[in-house]
Amino acid sequence: MIRLALFDIDGTLIRTHGAGVRAFARAFAAEFGLSNGAEQMSFAGRTDTGLVREFLAIHRIEAQPEHFRRFFDRYVFMLDHYLESSTGGVVPGVWEWLDQLAALPRPPMLGLLTGNIRLGAEIKLRRFGLWAPFQMGAFADDHERRDEIARRALARGRALLGDDLKGEEVLVVGDTPHDIQCGKAIGARTLAVATGGAALAELQAREPDWAVRDLRELPAAEVC
Repeated sequence: MIRLALFDIDGTLIRTHGAGVRAFARAFAAEFGLSNGAEQMSFAGRTDTGLVREFLAIHRIEAQPEHFRRFFDRYVFMLDHYLESSTGGVVPGVWEWLDQLAALPRPPMLGLLTGNIRLGAEIKLRRFGLWAPFQMGAFADDHERRDEIARRALARGRALLGDDLKGEEVLVVGDTPHDIQCGKAIGARTLAVATGGAALAELQAREPDWAVRDLRELPAAEVC
């Protein structure tokens, strides 16, 4: 039985059609005077904090805590701005799947396992009315490495549900190989959805417990 269901955000729950990437690029330009590089970086499945460190390294800037603080202050402002004009939305099948989970005899706790910083995650999900269902989460504020973020999520799940929460009672849902990997790192069941940048075959090659084109293909009751 699944007691905790953890969801990635970008490409899994919502699509922002590049609003986050544009916000990153503008924030780098505004804070560091660097207008090249961000839009050519691979964002899928990465963490916000890891991306900032990589960008600074590319430009030979020694990363300091102040750099991260200043950057993310600017980033969340720009993110809110770009989301206002975004044509994105909730990924097909997501609302229905959340409703199915809620209708189970023993619904799992819903959480977020994402490479977004917490405030960025909240801004994105509130924009599309999808923040309220999630009761907990782990974010890029917690660690730069996704596997470590997953471990934080499991620890928080145990704090809320009991120390007896086992890895196999956790479900990780995501759209990239990184999501599958971090789920396996904590012994969780993994559900890969080809609703982001990765093709179904690429996800299947990482051997998740389930791999589907989107959540409409798999009733929640068959997983939980």
